[in-house]
Amino acid sequence: MPEISLLGWFHTIIAIAALVAGLYSMVKYKFIDPIQLTGKVYLLCTLIAAVSALFIYQRGEFGPAHALAILTLFALLIGYVAVKTSVFGVWSSYIQAASFTGTFLFHMIPAITDGLMRLPVESPIVVDFEDPLLKGFYLAFLVLYVIVLSMQIMALRKQK
Repeated sequence: MPEISLLGWFHTIIAIAALVAGLYSMVKYKFIDPIQLTGKVYLLCTLIAAVSALFIYQRGEFGPAHALAILTLFALLIGYVAVKTSVFGVWSSYIQAASFTGTFLFHMIPAITDGLMRLPVESPIVVDFEDPLLKGFYLAFLVLYVIVLSMQIMALRKQK
């Protein structure tokens, strides 16, 4: 993999801050709650990370990471609409949970990919995007997302 650019470092640091804030928010509040400070930090850092990802071109062309950034921006928008309007009616809290928790999943995909493809520096664990280890992590993150979202849905039902 190419060296990390200054923009790449900025993006990485912001994304890590988002992950820490998002994890804290989900553990403490069960959700990424935009009312709580950690939720605000998560959402702002996620927005910045997604936008900055659109300007990183390691291979000189639009790639899967760019598509994931666009998907993240879309999920943030849907979650924001769910929080600020009544467009989704009684489903708003569920849509918000699915959208914001989905963005956490979208963070994990490039995080594990970059981590395994860059570390250890001299001999990365993964050298190919098609590596079964990567695909295993992706599947594990998807399963974890479904479990966490299911728990969030049950918590929301309890609240109502």
